[in-house]
Amino acid sequence: MAIPKPESSARLGTERSDASDAALATASRVKKVPFSMVRTFVLADLITLGNAFCGTGAVLASMSYVATGERPAIWAAFVLLPLALVCDALDGAVARWRRKSSPLGADLDSLADIVSFGVAPAALAFALGLRGGWDGVALCFFVACGISRLARYNVTAAALSDENGKVKYYEGTPIPTSLVLVLALGIAFAQGRVGSSIWLGGFILGPFVLHPLALIYALNGALMVSTFRIPKP
Repeated sequence: MAIPKPESSARLGTERSDASDAALATASRVKKVPFSMVRTFVLADLITLGNAFCGTGAVLASMSYVATGERPAIWAAFVLLPLALVCDALDGAVARWRRKSSPLGADLDSLADIVSFGVAPAALAFALGLRGGWDGVALCFFVACGISRLARYNVTAAALSDENGKVKYYEGTPIPTSLVLVLALGIAFAQGRVGSSIWLGGFILGPFVLHPLALIYALNGALMVSTFRIPKP
């Protein structure tokens, strides 16, 4: 085999360098495609956003009732929250039916649930009379537990899944169980037992007022972050 002359080796090295420079220049001209939120949406995600839409509407309706005292506003909240639950159940069913999901799906679902089954029930309770200082602490605790419960589920879902990827059980009560509290408030509202006449009354405890009904919210929050195993249907 002939040994290349020194000038041939230098020319070969120059050609390789030029080729590398050309490749780098080409790569620099190729722009990274930015993440498109809209293009990643699938039908299930739009239904999940419907869940968040209903929850936000319930919050605004509760605020409207506080500001105006108009009964239709609070009834709107009572209607919107069950609709949010329908959307919450439907999005997963649609994703399985179409066999299509997006990278945003799980996060969207958790965030929508916090609005519809955490913040909205707390706002509804405040609107209907749980406005004492200790009531506020209990309602904030309830929402914080809901956030923590969903965060734990997102982190542990893979470990709780079987070989088919299905989660076998929940740890703690699911956050939509807060609609049981909403139902109780709906009955109280229909009976006129809200505001100063709210069920179980209220009393001064230290510097703040406590309505015992608020403790049910605190209990629901504690159950959400418990380690009770609840089979998933």
